[in-house]
Amino acid sequence: MSPHDLDQAAARARALDAADPLASFRERFLIPRHGAGEQAYFCGNSLGLQPRPVREALLEELDAWREFGVEGHFRGRHPWMPYHEFVRDDLAAVVGALPHEVVAMNSLTVNLHLMMASFYQPTAERPAILIEKGAFPSDQHAVIAQIRFHGHDPATALLELEADEPGGTLSPDSILRAIDAHGERIALVLLPGVQYLSGEVFDLAAITAAARRKGCRVGFDLAHAVGNLPLQLHDSGCDFAVWCSYKYLNAGPGAIGGCFVHDRHADADLPRLAGWWGHDPATRFQMRAEFVPARGADGWQLSNPPIFALAPLRVSLAIFREAGMAALRAKSESLTAGLADLIARHAADVLEILTPAEPARRGCQLSLRVKGPRDAGRALHDHLHAAGIIVDWREPDVIRAAPTPLYNRHADCVRFVRAVREWA
Repeated sequence: MSPHDLDQAAARARALDAADPLASFRERFLIPRHGAGEQAYFCGNSLGLQPRPVREALLEELDAWREFGVEGHFRGRHPWMPYHEFVRDDLAAVVGALPHEVVAMNSLTVNLHLMMASFYQPTAERPAILIEKGAFPSDQHAVIAQIRFHGHDPATALLELEADEPGGTLSPDSILRAIDAHGERIALVLLPGVQYLSGEVFDLAAITAAARRKGCRVGFDLAHAVGNLPLQLHDSGCDFAVWCSYKYLNAGPGAIGGCFVHDRHADADLPRLAGWWGHDPATRFQMRAEFVPARGADGWQLSNPPIFALAPLRVSLAIFREAGMAALRAKSESLTAGLADLIARHAADVLEILTPAEPARRGCQLSLRVKGPRDAGRALHDHLHAAGIIVDWREPDVIRAAPTPLYNRHADCVRFVRAVREWA
């Protein structure tokens, strides 16, 4: 492959970046350094970069604590008592929900357990949970634990969808067929918005409609979808969704998670694991023993909000509000298609793309497998890191690269492929 070909690709990338209406948003983030320059950071699907205003936001809350002590719950620029409400509208906009359908709280797996306590109510006739084979381990652990907690056997109550496409992806029809075939036994359909290993996007509305026709409850793990894709959770009709905020939402390592509960459950008397911050705020501080849940997703809260965890999320969501998910998705499609095309033209002898080629079936992420032994894939991963190109490795043999529209450029994609060619 001639270096001249990649030079031409680099010129095209510079032109696209110069015309990018979202180009200035890159300056809102701190890009890690590599030598005298910057990394090409393709790991927003694992940990998003730090927005520049985060430090100031955290210092502001530290200053409020110093100045006001306990009165910081009611005083200062962002009083702590209602702090989780400061992220509500922006979070609802990102996931396509009504404001009272979302809440930022806990971590993803804690929220998943809380949701399953309410929405997984197995019976002898309907004990099963449907997930995809090779689901993220935390989801697998939580699901198996819930099945056993209810006295059922995972060997019969855990149904796993087998991949039926090259590269390990699931055809949309195969998901719907499985729900149709096994729906009478399924208590809960629990699938991802984006499958973490393959990068495949699932059709939330179609899955929900199929599940509800069979009388199944349905929830989604949106860890790799939130902030990546325009979501319409309310319109999808799903019962619940959970997510983390440290990936595309850029809220920092171990950041606070999020939860969606559909409006039809806003006032429902559902079983739940209760905590005092989920109590109706009008009577919360009367300290009564009786639990009266707050309306909507707030009713699943357990404890008062962690302010230092919410502040980075508030900052990042303001950036999303300004950029808009529609514009971010348009740039994401351009970046991901550009990277896929560069790989096809200049590195097809080295890399196989596992993620579906159809734009509607992928987000920012491309999952890649090196053509050759597993050790070759690991060697390429290490070569890229040494060159300042940050991707991640997922066992058994997948390199994940996510050109994230808030801070990645088309030029980064060319840099990625040039480094692959140098290694090859």
